[in-house]
Amino acid sequence: MANFNKVILIGNLTRDPELRVTPAGTSVCKFGLAVNRNYTTQDGEKREETTFVDIDAFGKPAEIISKYMSKGRPILVEGRLKLDQWEDKNTGDKRSRLGVVCENFQFLGGRGEGDSAGNQDDAPSRGGYEQQSPPARAPAKKPAESKSGDIEEDDVPF
Repeated sequence: MANFNKVILIGNLTRDPELRVTPAGTSVCKFGLAVNRNYTTQDGEKREETTFVDIDAFGKPAEIISKYMSKGRPILVEGRLKLDQWEDKNTGDKRSRLGVVCENFQFLGGRGEGDSAGNQDDAPSRGGYEQQSPPARAPAKKPAESKSGDIEEDDVPF
C-alpha cells in the first residue's frame, strides 16, 4: 500500500522560536504557527477560522529559523505530520499531539515585517540558506600562437 505524508502551511508565528541543543549536538527549534482560513457560510456570512500548529525543525534550519524569525512573522513550512504519544505524569492518562516536522521552509513578507525592532535586515530571503555563488572562473588565457602565427584548434578554450 502506498503512503504519503506531506504538509504545506503558510502562517504567522504565534510565539518566538525556542532553540535547544540535544546532548548529541543537534539543534532543535520549536515554534507555533497560526494558519487562517476564510470562508462563507451557506447563509452568506463571512467567517474566519484559525488553526494552531506546533512545528519542530532540526539542524541548520532550526538555527536559521530561531535566528531570523520572531512572533508575528510569516513563514511557509513544508514538512510531515508526526504523532507524539505519552502518559500524563499526574493522571496517568494517555495523551497525544499531532504536530509537523519541518523539512523545508521559506521566509515570507518583506524584511523586518512583523518585527518591531527592525533588526531583520541581514536575514536571508529564501529558506534561510544563503545562495552560494559559483566559483570564480579563472581568467581566460590568451591562446598560444604557433610559430607560423596561426591558432591551433587545441588552443581554443571552448
